[in-house]
Amino acid sequence: MPARIIDGKGIAAALNAETSRRVTAAGIRPRLVMLLAGEDPASAIYVRSKDRAARAAGLAAETIRLPGSVAEAELLGEIARLNVDPEVDGILVQLPLPEGIRARAFIEAIDPAKDVDGLTPVNAGRLLAGAPFLVPCTPLGVIKLLAAAEVATAGARALVIGRSALVGRPLAALLTGADATVTLAHSRTRDLAAECRRAEILVAAMGRAELVRGDWIGSGAVVIDVGINRLADGRLVGDVATAEAMEVAAAITPVPGGVGPMTIACLLENTLTAALARRAQPCAG
Repeated sequence: MPARIIDGKGIAAALNAETSRRVTAAGIRPRLVMLLAGEDPASAIYVRSKDRAARAAGLAAETIRLPGSVAEAELLGEIARLNVDPEVDGILVQLPLPEGIRARAFIEAIDPAKDVDGLTPVNAGRLLAGAPFLVPCTPLGVIKLLAAAEVATAGARALVIGRSALVGRPLAALLTGADATVTLAHSRTRDLAAECRRAEILVAAMGRAELVRGDWIGSGAVVIDVGINRLADGRLVGDVATAEAMEVAAAITPVPGGVGPMTIACLLENTLTAALARRAQPCAG
């Protein structure tokens, strides 16, 4: 039987509706400000999607567009201004930044209380310490997808392919917190295919088109495909060969329409979380 499709779009829509309800219940309008430097087409599309979703959920959204030639001092100045602006609840620096600009320096400059991407050292440290506050959006989205799909994580063998600070490492921490037995694999892992076959939950986040083949997947595994890659013919594919995987896996996320919508939904939830914490209000639930 072909694998069950985990509907990220539907799950994200439900999460956005819940965020909107909580915004209304709290009687506030959280404000998200996104910084977009340069002319990367994909980044521009992502920011527009985030802006549209934020407004639909009742948040205030603003995008500050800066040229690719922006000086580091100017970008740092924008972040410093937003850090002290009492009307701003969330700050997001859209990655990647133009060549020559040190992304880490700008991420670390964000006030951790407004770090809705969950990437500052303070928020990364809180996650690793088991006391998460603002969590990176894509890993959080993966955890919520697994919960919505009723995938049991306690005791499960989970493999995360990719060790980035944006996805792989925080996701490994979240899965560990959900009582999974976690392996973090990467480009230097010996016999990656064998590691994949042992996994009951397999998360592919390497950024390599169709890296994971069907014969890498254990029978009945749950596959979460974080990758999104554009092929020469214009098609979008994930890090997993979907057609092959569907013949083996129990459940799988599609690309597009799987993890991507959840990333945006979790960004909105993080913005609300930041807004409530800054106002010292209990979470409206």
